[in-house]
Amino acid sequence: MGGRSFIRAAKRYSSANRSDAAAALTYFSVLSIFPAVLVGTSIIGMLDATATARLLDGVRGVVPADSMDIIETAVDGLQQNPSTAGVLALVGLAGALWAASNWVAAFSRALNAVDGRTEARKWWMVMIVRVVLTVIVGALVAACALVAATGQSVARAIGDAVGGSGTAVTVWGWVKWPIVLVLVIVIVALLYWLAPTLRRGFRFRAPGAALAVAAWLVASVLFGLYVSNFGSYDKTYGTLGGVIVFLVWLWITNSVLLFGSEYNASADATSETGSKVQPEAQSKAAAETGADAGPVRDETARER
Repeated sequence: MGGRSFIRAAKRYSSANRSDAAAALTYFSVLSIFPAVLVGTSIIGMLDATATARLLDGVRGVVPADSMDIIETAVDGLQQNPSTAGVLALVGLAGALWAASNWVAAFSRALNAVDGRTEARKWWMVMIVRVVLTVIVGALVAACALVAATGQSVARAIGDAVGGSGTAVTVWGWVKWPIVLVLVIVIVALLYWLAPTLRRGFRFRAPGAALAVAAWLVASVLFGLYVSNFGSYDKTYGTLGGVIVFLVWLWITNSVLLFGSEYNASADATSETGSKVQPEAQSKAAAETGADAGPVRDETARER
């Protein structure tokens, strides 16, 4: 079923022009990502002096180099004015929540289109789901950032307490990124589960989420290699090259999120088709069996 669902998802994605919806989501992503970066770096910087640098090192592994220049510039500007970190964190938090909730709303509409449904929930229920989902996803994203940035310090402190600092740090280095990966899959699955009007069990959303995250990692690495070795964005766009690369990367991110949703929808359609065909086949077989068995019973009765 997985292979058929993947092929069907690719066909549906192409025929429905989901890349257009991904472009709209990219717009809201741009509005929300920089306030979120300001909030995250402000909070993490207050918790651990070197945490921000470690967080950026982790982000650098999946974000194209030209895109990192934009993020690092914003972070450097914040770190040069530490006295305003608290105020910027509050302003950034408000801006991030507003922009992220708009992204969630647009993503919800896109998922409804994937499912072929119109919004059936009351407007106030939509608003509640939108706000709650934004807060939950924001908290989980913050948890990912904290795990990536401050986990080593926590592991070292625990290791010092039990007399095995080096071992604790080594073990943490092994398990840190798998933990972050699982958290990211949970975030995407929550979006697939709660955002659309069509509600399916969480476990039915997880396969598409895992596929989307895996595709995002592969696409990010390949796009980074392309930009580093073959791309000519700097020559073509000059100082705007980094901005263009960043926007394309965000578009790729939103595209794979929508593809993961298409995969779930295709898997749902495949399972529903199978569940309908199976009873029909059983009924047909039972009818044929009954038709064949009738005369036999009659002949047996005559013999008696």
